[in-house]
This record gives sequence, C-alpha cells and structure tokens, in this order.
Amino acid sequence: MIKTLLKSVREYKTVSILTPLLMIGEAGMEIIIPFLTKFLLEEIDNIGAPGGVNVNNIILYSCLLVGAAAFALVCGVIGARLASRASAGFAHNLREDMYNNLQTFSFANIDNYSTSSLITRITTDVSNVQMAYQMCIRMLVRAPILFVAAIIMTVLIEPSMALIFVGAAAILGVIVFVCMFKVMPYFRTMFKKYDKLNAVVQEDLTAIRVVKSYVREEHEFKKMREATQDVYHYSVKAEGILNFMMPAVQIVMYATMIIILLVGSDMAINGWGKVNFSNLQALITYATQILMGVMMVAMCLNFVSMSKGSADRICEVLNEHTTLPKAAKPVSEITDGSVDFDDVDFFYSQKADVAVLKDITVHIKSGETVGIIGATGSGKTSLVSLIPRLYDAAQGTVKVGGIDVKNYDLDALRGKVAMVLQKNVLFSGTVAENLRWGDENASDEDLRLAARQACAEEFIENLPGKYEYDLGQGGVNVSGGQKQRLCIARALLKKPKIIIFDDSTSAVDTKTDAQIRAALKQHAPEVTKIIIAQRIASVEDADKIIVLDDGRINGMGTHGELIKNNEIYKEIYESQVKGNAEDDENAVAGGEING
Repeated sequence: MIKTLLKSVREYKTVSILTPLLMIGEAGMEIIIPFLTKFLLEEIDNIGAPGGVNVNNIILYSCLLVGAAAFALVCGVIGARLASRASAGFAHNLREDMYNNLQTFSFANIDNYSTSSLITRITTDVSNVQMAYQMCIRMLVRAPILFVAAIIMTVLIEPSMALIFVGAAAILGVIVFVCMFKVMPYFRTMFKKYDKLNAVVQEDLTAIRVVKSYVREEHEFKKMREATQDVYHYSVKAEGILNFMMPAVQIVMYATMIIILLVGSDMAINGWGKVNFSNLQALITYATQILMGVMMVAMCLNFVSMSKGSADRICEVLNEHTTLPKAAKPVSEITDGSVDFDDVDFFYSQKADVAVLKDITVHIKSGETVGIIGATGSGKTSLVSLIPRLYDAAQGTVKVGGIDVKNYDLDALRGKVAMVLQKNVLFSGTVAENLRWGDENASDEDLRLAARQACAEEFIENLPGKYEYDLGQGGVNVSGGQKQRLCIARALLKKPKIIIFDDSTSAVDTKTDAQIRAALKQHAPEVTKIIIAQRIASVEDADKIIVLDDGRINGMGTHGELIKNNEIYKEIYESQVKGNAEDDENAVAGGEING
C-alpha cells in the first residue's frame, strides 16, 4: 500500500526529504537547549562561591542558547511550509493519478464501484491521506528523535531516572496501541457510510424534479437522516476512543512529572545520585520532551489510523487494472464500417453464471442500416457495447473492418464508432461547446450541417444566443427530444464509420424520427447505422433487422420477411399497429363528441 501511494509523490520528493531533515535539526536543537541551560544554571549557582562567576562562560552559554533557539525556530518554520507544500502536492498527484486510472477503466471495471464511492475516494479519502502524510514527514520523524535523544541525555545525567521515563513510555505505548486497534474498524465502516451519504445526496439532487413531482420530499428527508445518522454513529464511536486516549496519555504524563519531581528533589536534597537542582531542571525538560514525543506519536497515529481505511480504498482504485488489455501491435486505421460477430458469448461479470448474450453470429456490411429489436433485457445494448469495446466478449470474436476489436488502438476504434445513448448526457456549457465534443476543431458550418442532419437546426436557431445558448448543468434548459437531437448531431460530427442509436429517438415524434433517418441515409450513405428501437417504425426500412430474445438471436431479416416468419416480431408489430389504430379511433371519437 505504502509503495503504491508513494508513487504519487514524484516531483515533491525533494521537499518531502528536506522536511524530515529540518525536523531533525529542530529536534536536535531542542535536545541541546536543556543541556546548555544546565551548564548556565551551574555557572549562576557559583555566585558567592569561592572563585566567583565566570562571566565569559555565562555569555557563551547564553549566546549558544539564543543561537540554538533561533536555529530551531528557522527549521520549524521552513519545515512546516515544506511539509504543507509536499502534502498538498502529494494529494494533487494522488487525485490526478486516480482520475487518470479511472479513465482507463472498462465498463466492467466501473461496474465494481458506485459513483458516490469514487467521489468520496477522490475527495474525502485523499484529504485524510494528505493530512496523515503531512503528520508523518513532520511529527513522526521529529517525535521519535526527541524521545530517543532525550532518553540518552537523561541517562547521561542520571541513569536511574531514565528508567522512570522508559516505564512511562511503555505504558503510553500500550494505551496508544490498544486505542488504535479498537478505532480502525470504526473508521473503515464510517467511510463506507460516507459513500452511502454521498449516494443519497447525488441521487436526490440529480432526480430533484422526480422527487418534487411525486411529492417525496419527506421520504428523501428520512433517507438523508438515516445516512447522516450512520456517519454520526460511527464517527462518535471512533472519536470516543480517541478522546479517551488523549486524557489517558496526559494522566501518565502528569504522573511521571510528579514522580520525577518527588524522586529528583529527594535525590538533590539528600545528595544521592548525580542529581542536583540544575540537573533536575534539565531532567524535567527532558521528561516533558519524552512524553510530548509520545503524545505527538499518538496524535500521528490518530491520523494514520483514520487514514488507513482511506488509503486502502485509494489503493484499490490505483491498483485496479482495465479488463481491456492493449494489443501488442495496435491497429490505428479502420478501413470500413463492417461489423462481424462470430459465435459471441458475453457475461457482465466473470462470476456471473448466466450469459447475457449467447451464440451471437451476425455479419453487417459497411454502410448497411441494421435494426435491433427485442424485449427489455434481451441484450440489445450489451450487443452494441461490444463494438466500440466497452466490454470484451467472453467467447468468440467481434470484428470491425475485418479486424478483431482487441487488436485496435482503443482511441482509434472509439473515434470511429459513435454512440447515441438512450440516456442523453449533455455538459454544462453552450450548444456549440457540447457539439464540439464530437470534433473540437469543427467549424461553425460543420456545426450547422450536423444540426441540420439531426433535425436540431430549427430549435437551435430559435434559442436565445442560438449556438452560444447555455444549456445549463446536464442540459436542463432544453427538452428531452431536443437533448436527443443534440446528441445525434454531436455523434455525426465525429464523422464515424459506424453510428449506433441506442433507442436514441424515443423522445422525438415519429415524423422527426423519420426525418433524421432520411437525412442520415442521404448525407451519410457510407456510414454503418445500427438502430436499437422499441417501435417498429424506427427500423422497418432497415436493410436488416435482428430480433433478440433472452440474449439469443431469435430472427433476422427484412421487415417483410420477419412479419411472415418471426412470431416475436409479428407480435410486436401487431401490438403497435393495434395500439396506433385505437389511438386514432379515440382521437376521432373525441372530435365527434367535441363537435
């Protein structure tokens, strides 16, 4: 885990190394200061003694004390600044590395995580690790040095007193270890509850119109209360343990100080051992440093224990490898838009027992228009997802332009396969900015041509600002049908070899649907068009129609052939024709009544 995380330090290695060195310098001066103070006090104690006071020694020790304090201050200030820079840079790289790795994920990888969980990992979890990293390169270096050096200095002054410190440190170590052991499970669970909390917020804000239209605010309030209560519960449990640890550490510290004062005073008064009053002052200072060092370690371990769960979750994302391995010699040129499925089986997960697609064999010529129809869950979207290699087939081969998709450079393949999804996704920004997702270098004329082919030009021209009209977050300022047409125009700007419509005209009327298909046939005859549809009218003029049923091909042919030979297709057709006829009769009847 540590090795994985440290890869993200990169250009901040220098400041990450300098910070501990500066902390060592600061700690060294803090160890020297009590020793110098002891010599200064011994010189001052000579006042009135035979021989008097050596003023030169007092001046020397005073200057050395000031110099040591100034050096410690400089090291501390610079170290703090460098630690902040190193930890912030580390967090920056960590977020960037996670996000970059996410971009390599296949859909199979993405299915392993919820959106809310990934957001928590990139934000809250990275912040926790950042804080722990800063504490480690500062306090976790400084504290042990203070502890060990102070023990050594105590041994030099009076070995028997060092035993008290070692005993106190051992007790503190046990307290810290037990607290850390108990608190870590709570933190791990708490971060999972954070995922749930983020999921509730994300879902509620995304679907706010649905919530309001169904008057479900109270239900959402309840979900939010439960999610926040879960986070609160585990947070209180964890903090309760940590809050016990700090007073326990302080009790041991103060008890140790009392013991040192009692034993040290007795030694100084009765003259046994090497302890005198000037040595006692140094011992008290070293005792404070030793115990403060343990407290600093305890504080660091607080952050480390809290960040351990976060670090595990971050490493899980960083160590995830795409299920779509790169080709040894990737092909970057796609000659045509032909598509071939040869004995293809597909599972969404390696652990799945039931195949989503079974024994699929289809050959689509370049430039053909192919319709795919079938019941919900029959595998229509899964089938077309294999073409741009969003998933890999479990068995068999999928070819584009006569070459296995696994042998293509992914960017080259997906650059020539355009998908217009059923769930239309637009981004914050203007109409033109959204369309240029298809081609960032597209001219204004290219935008107008694509909009014209997608039957979107008319409504765009009527928008305030036209192509500079701001669509708002997720395209909230346009209707569902307008979103679909903008997404179609965006796909056409890619100038693809293959364009896939995944029920992407469901929100437009049949007339507009027909106009879009006619425009594509006229302006892009060489492009292979694959249309997933629920209504027969969208695919009846296709060169070939595939009927899917439970992941298998139930029938294939033209509209006329399937009407005669395929019961599923015939049943869908008759139900839609009957439904349309009933709608027409109701409309006529309504007109007569109104008349």
